Amino acid sequence: MIEKQFKSLDEQIDIFKYKGLEITDENYVKNVLLRENYFFLNGYRHLFVNLENRNFKKGTRFEELYSLFLFDRTIRNVLFKNLLIIENNLKSIISYQLSRKYGYREKDYLRTKNFTRDNGKQRQVNDLIKKMKRQIRVNGTQHSATLHYVSNYGYIPLWILVKVLSFGIVSEMYSILKTEDQNEIAKTYNVEADTLIVYLPILANYRNLCAHEDILYDNKTQKEIDDTIYHRILNIKKEKGEYVQGKNDLFALIIIMKQLLQYEEFKNMSIELENAIQTLNYNLSTIKVDEVLEKMGFPMNWKELSKIERSVDN
Repeated sequence: MIEKQFKSLDEQIDIFKYKGLEITDENYVKNVLLRENYFFLNGYRHLFVNLENRNFKKGTRFEELYSLFLFDRTIRNVLFKNLLIIENNLKSIISYQLSRKYGYREKDYLRTKNFTRDNGKQRQVNDLIKKMKRQIRVNGTQHSATLHYVSNYGYIPLWILVKVLSFGIVSEMYSILKTEDQNEIAKTYNVEADTLIVYLPILANYRNLCAHEDILYDNKTQKEIDDTIYHRILNIKKEKGEYVQGKNDLFALIIIMKQLLQYEEFKNMSIELENAIQTLNYNLSTIKVDEVLEKMGFPMNWKELSKIERSVDN
């Protein structure tokens, strides 16, 4: 096996030049490479290279590659802060529903009888309860909110515990609630419980992707979302009876967020995304911004999504 060896900044620039990338200011590029990492920047090369020889297309400038990198960071930050809104909302709604129905002490809300009675999911129920109890032990004296309740009341209510639970654990919790509780929570978002069960792991995955600065714009999820009214209203293209955009790409995430964010929240998010796309368009010359949007799964009329009122959701 050939080992990957350390490359100096000069050597990294030489590799870029050898592959046909135009570099005019080496000091500027060195500074960027030192701060941003050659490996991470190189991950954005695919739209700029020829498939035949894997070299950069003629005329591709380093600034274009870096612009796509920065664009991805910008939309990642925009989506991340809105994913955190959805995460917080979901935690609040779930904790309200379960606390109201089952009690606010952990000995009350962490009973197996409060979850699904499906025999095939009992192991998952028990495992989840253990995870939540572990979070109580770990965070009981480390997190300021949980410490306050442990010190003053001797227990941690669910609406405090959810603060230290990951989106993944909360997503799993929802999937094993009783059907009537799932329906009550889903009703808040005006979606079906089965739909929300599909959405939550996708949201949790994107939340973690954004938090760890992974490449976002061309990410594909393993699971597809079901067709929505938004696919139809936007007249998204179909092939063999299936929509080709908004199913397991970044636009699918946007469709999910359309349904879970408030109207103004989604509108503001869309404005920020549009500004980022316009900036990228200004900085590109070798490729068109439409090629980036295609990788994202964004239809040409994607901006119309923010204008659709929630009253048409059903």
